[in-house]
Parts: sequence; C-alpha cells; structure tokens
Amino acid sequence: MALKGNLRDFSTTQLLNLINLARKTGTLSIQSDKESAQMSFREGKLIYAFMGNSDSNHLAQILQNSGKLSAEQAQVIQSHAEGKSDKEIGHLLVTARRVTQNDIIQSVRQYILDTVYKLFTWGDGVFRFDANKLPSSGYITIPIDLESVIMEGSRRLKEWEILQEELPDLNVALRFTDRPDARLRNINLTVEEWRVVSFVNPRNSIQQIAKANNLSDFEIRRIVYGMLQAGLVEFVNQPKPVAEKKESTSRSQKSAPEPSPAVKRSVVVRLIDRIRGL
Repeated sequence: MALKGNLRDFSTTQLLNLINLARKTGTLSIQSDKESAQMSFREGKLIYAFMGNSDSNHLAQILQNSGKLSAEQAQVIQSHAEGKSDKEIGHLLVTARRVTQNDIIQSVRQYILDTVYKLFTWGDGVFRFDANKLPSSGYITIPIDLESVIMEGSRRLKEWEILQEELPDLNVALRFTDRPDARLRNINLTVEEWRVVSFVNPRNSIQQIAKANNLSDFEIRRIVYGMLQAGLVEFVNQPKPVAEKKESTSRSQKSAPEPSPAVKRSVVVRLIDRIRGL
C-alpha cells in the first residue's frame, strides 16, 4: 500500500530524512497546483529525479543546460531520438565523441540535484511514496547520498525564504544604475549571470528574464539579489515593501488558522509509522 499525504503536514526535508534513515527503495511522487515531480531511491540513496513529463527523453536538454551541447546540437539530437532512451542517446553521443561519459554523469547528477533542491521550496502538494517502484532501465541513474542533499536543501530553503522577503514580486522590471560598465569591470560574473545581464531592460520583467533563460524563481531571485547588492541594477518601479504586504494580508490569514501543533504532530507520527512499515 502506497504512503500518501500533503507537504503541508510533512515537508520534503522530513520525507527525505525518513527515506534515508529507513534505507527505503521506491519512488516519491509530488503533485502541486502547477507542477509535478518524482524522486527515485535505492536503499536510501537518491538515484533519479525529474520535473514534469517523464515520457519524453530529455538527456539532450540536460546536456544543453549544462553547456555540453549547443541549442542547435540538442535540437538535432532530439529530432532523431524518437523511440530511443536516454542511455541509448548517451551511448551514441559518447561513441560520436560529442561528449564524454563523465560529461553525461556530471550533467545528469546536477540535473537531479537541482530538481530536488527546487522541491525543498514547495510548501504545498500531494505526495505518494510507492515502495520498490524504480525508473525504467532506459534512464541514467546516479546514486547520491541523501545526507548532503538534505543539508544543502535545508540551507537553500533558508536562503529562499530570505530572497522571497527581499524580492517578493517578480513582475517588476530592472534597469542599469549609472555607469554600470565601470562596476561590471570589477565584478566576476558567471555565464548564467551574464545571460541575465543581457536581458536587463525596463521592458523586461524579472519573470520574463527568468523564462527566457530557463531559470527557476529561486535562481533568478538569487542572481538579481546579487546584482542589486552589487549596485549594478535597480528597480524601474520600487516594489511594495514586504512588511506592508504582510500587514495587509494578516487579517485574511486569521480566518484560516493553522492546525494546532498537537494535530500536526499526530499526522507526522502516523506518516512515520506508515513509511517504516512499507
């Protein structure tokens, strides 16, 4: 029998801790209002994760995002990859010397980690753990210790909470401050940050910049916050202060009180007993 619940009662951190401690094998599926994700484990180790549709191959996209393939190369590979698994595509790419085996391993590993780290920020969503369910043999799986994943995910969650307070609205636009060229000469930017810089324009919202660069809300907030702190950019229209927003929403929140700690604890205890019994 599958374990089911909601992230409101049992967080991603708690679920991963249980899977790690109990050395479980299986797949954890999470469905939110907007997105879906799956994480697979073997004897307590994370081996795979993905967002969205698992039916289509996406190794070419992963390699493009990691800079191992150009957009044109990835498009050609995807157009000729129908019916082929990620393992088959990877073998063909290595044989053709387009990428190395290590390129594939490191790119897939980073994709798995980035996917899981995003799930730490999900505060709501229905989850289901199916014991002994694993990805098909065509997927490339990489065993990763959960202890380090949980530690880094928890750190990113705290950072995410800070970034949300500093940048609550992604529908605002940015512009360069006076003499940004002089500032840019004294700052070392990553390739990802340079891409964001190239889209800074009063006509582009932060959300639009994120979409154009395939960045998550966390990633774009982190980059923009760093640019704001460095004095490279500023808001076209200053967003509404968070404190003011919290005050205006506090009345509506009172009408839907949080469950008492005792109720939450009882839910957690039941879930712990269930997952240990799987």
